[in-house]
Amino acid sequence: MNQVISLLDDCLIKTKHVEHAAIIKIKDGSVWASTLGFNLQPQTVHVIIHAFFKNLLQVRKEGLYFKEKHYKCVRADDCSMYLKNVDGGLIAVKTESCILLATYLEGMYPSVCVEAIEKLGNYF
Repeated sequence: MNQVISLLDDCLIKTKHVEHAAIIKIKDGSVWASTLGFNLQPQTVHVIIHAFFKNLLQVRKEGLYFKEKHYKCVRADDCSMYLKNVDGGLIAVKTESCILLATYLEGMYPSVCVEAIEKLGNYF
């Protein structure tokens, strides 16, 4: 587990354009690893998994509520979701076995966040 957290820190947090990150196992909806301070409740995890597998069209139209904040959809397909709000954004990348999440804050570069999490998604 510590190796996976180190992977999140080294690949994402150290870019200085990712605020928080987590990896969710698709099979059972559990959080495999998350960065310090990024606590995901089961309901929040369910929202992300449900968005990819049953609700993608609605996410495109209406956005997504994540951790009590509304995010507008910038892009959403079977492999990734890019969402933003006035404070920052949320990127989710789906692989065969997991979903990688990353958040960024205003002032961080979304493109760097996207590139980092997409590369990590390719690793998985």
